[in-house]
Amino acid sequence: MPTIRTVQGRTKLYKIWERFVTKGEIDASFVRKGIADSWIRSSAYGIDPLNESVKTKIDKIALEQRLKAFEPFLKIAFPFMETIYKDIGDSGMEVRFTDAQGYVLAYLGDEVVYAERDRYVGINVSEEEVGTNAIGIVIKRGMPYQVSGPEHYCKMFHSITTSAAPIKDEDGNVLAVLSISEKNDIVHPHTLGMILASALAIEHEIKLIKSNDELKRMNNHLDAMMQTIVEGILTITHEGVITDVNRSALKIFKREYSELFGKNIDEITGKSIMHMIRKEISASEEKEVQFSVRGRKRTILFSFKPIHYKDDNLREYLITFRETKNVYSQVNKLFGSKAIYTFEDIIGSSSLIKDAVRLAKTVSMTDATILLNGESGTGKELFAQGIHNESPRKNNSFVFINCGAIPRDLVASELFGYEEGAFTGARKGGNPGKFELADGGTLFLDEIGDMPLDTQANLLRVLETKEVVRVGGNEVIPVDVRVIAATHKDLVEEVRKGNFRSDLFYRLNVMPISTPSLRERKEDIRVMIDYFYSQFTKNEKRKVAIDESFYKVMTQFSWPGNVRELQNVMQMITNFNPDKKRLSSHLIPDYIKEKVGVTTSNDQDDQLVRPLNLIEKEAIINALKVAEHNVVQAAKMLEIGRTTLYRKMEKYDIT
Repeated sequence: MPTIRTVQGRTKLYKIWERFVTKGEIDASFVRKGIADSWIRSSAYGIDPLNESVKTKIDKIALEQRLKAFEPFLKIAFPFMETIYKDIGDSGMEVRFTDAQGYVLAYLGDEVVYAERDRYVGINVSEEEVGTNAIGIVIKRGMPYQVSGPEHYCKMFHSITTSAAPIKDEDGNVLAVLSISEKNDIVHPHTLGMILASALAIEHEIKLIKSNDELKRMNNHLDAMMQTIVEGILTITHEGVITDVNRSALKIFKREYSELFGKNIDEITGKSIMHMIRKEISASEEKEVQFSVRGRKRTILFSFKPIHYKDDNLREYLITFRETKNVYSQVNKLFGSKAIYTFEDIIGSSSLIKDAVRLAKTVSMTDATILLNGESGTGKELFAQGIHNESPRKNNSFVFINCGAIPRDLVASELFGYEEGAFTGARKGGNPGKFELADGGTLFLDEIGDMPLDTQANLLRVLETKEVVRVGGNEVIPVDVRVIAATHKDLVEEVRKGNFRSDLFYRLNVMPISTPSLRERKEDIRVMIDYFYSQFTKNEKRKVAIDESFYKVMTQFSWPGNVRELQNVMQMITNFNPDKKRLSSHLIPDYIKEKVGVTTSNDQDDQLVRPLNLIEKEAIINALKVAEHNVVQAAKMLEIGRTTLYRKMEKYDIT
């Protein structure tokens, strides 16, 4: 039986093709099944087998978009196409790169055709557009194919043989097609094998580049993560040579990358880091070490992890560095004292309190040491926290210590820390003091006037040198701390009596701020009563009114305990008003009424004989105040209708 490669075979096939396109009959004994199936599909598409040109061509903009999308693949494929074209070099040979939709994206042909290659780029040679052809069948079947002469559905291709092979992605889907078209009489026997080998090579290159891109992406992600981690990270060889370092480590060591890369870790730190690592090869806890960075001592916590390779040999270590001040700052934020108050939390509109807040805001932006003077309960800690939260140090630690509440023999260890074994009961490994915990932030020394004289001398030295030495130790630890001190005592008088060092007083009294007593700003008492009542009843749906007699008595009292005492009294009154009666003077503690000359019996009598219209007017005013002038809400509180309330407001001239 003749084959399609012979003239006799092509002649027979041509007659079978002619019979199919005219009568729809196929000689299945001579036509390959894949070709026969494609002919049937082509006929169903309504393709004219006698058509002499390819009609479908993508527009310029859409072509540019496809070329841009396939640019990485074309860069890989084009050298292979050039190699094929040069190696075979037959006249009339055409090499194409076609996408999975059948659009030709790259083309090589003889000199005449090559000069007009733009005519061929962008045309569609899919089976749906030009009928049976090798490229179209490869797109359909996903396997190499060769179509020769009259096997093509359209007569205009009967003079050529096309060999095509798919280029697939990692999921096995056809990404593109590589093909060679030759004249029937010069077809090489190994053309299909050559085009398949080239397609597989292109496929391999695409996968390799994609793998490299993925590896590069992962490395970029890892590098980005390493560079954004707040801890200093570096890798070293088994001998201690630095092989990589992140941005945080550069900040800790205050060096450029070139100054660390390739250097020995022991030379950089001046400490036997490698000896510590080898000695503690199985340990995982952090180690504390102090070393000098650009002439300034730093206390660092470091940990390490061995890095093993496939042969299980130890090659490198990953070392993590953390500055102790950053660790302490985080611990303080989570478990220690926090600066939760701002200047907005200081209640009052009197000139005295406004002046004090204005001065505090001004000095908060500096690093000047501040001395807060004021009676107990005037809000000195509130001012200290407000200053911290208004300062550039607001994101760092705020550490509080009450110098009067700590036993005299423990004040120094609390402030400056201690080493292991410094005294009986000292914690194993020692303990940082409040100055170390506040490094980078603010230390609030409350009741500074009660500090022992011997500790005052040590405090003065720390304030002047900005360095601490732990009790029982000899290492000098630099600290960057803003100090705010507070006292209710007259320190000038304490200095005169010899209870307080004059040099420390002058060192602390750089920026004095007085917190006024409540009796000096009585106009703020009413505002505070309303504020505390609102705070203590915020979870209650129904709020009662406050009588004018209540404000009157509370305002006349001198409040020796200041704001703290007023707050406690308001909490007591709120808690011991189970019937939720209006707040009137009979609820005020007797000791306050006695001080202002109001007796309990007289107060109760006053309540009994007050005119009804006055009581009603005060009730409406207080209800509107509590309801923030919401008439509907106020009417509900008074248990009257909204219309009735409007009428009574008009009667009493209440707006």
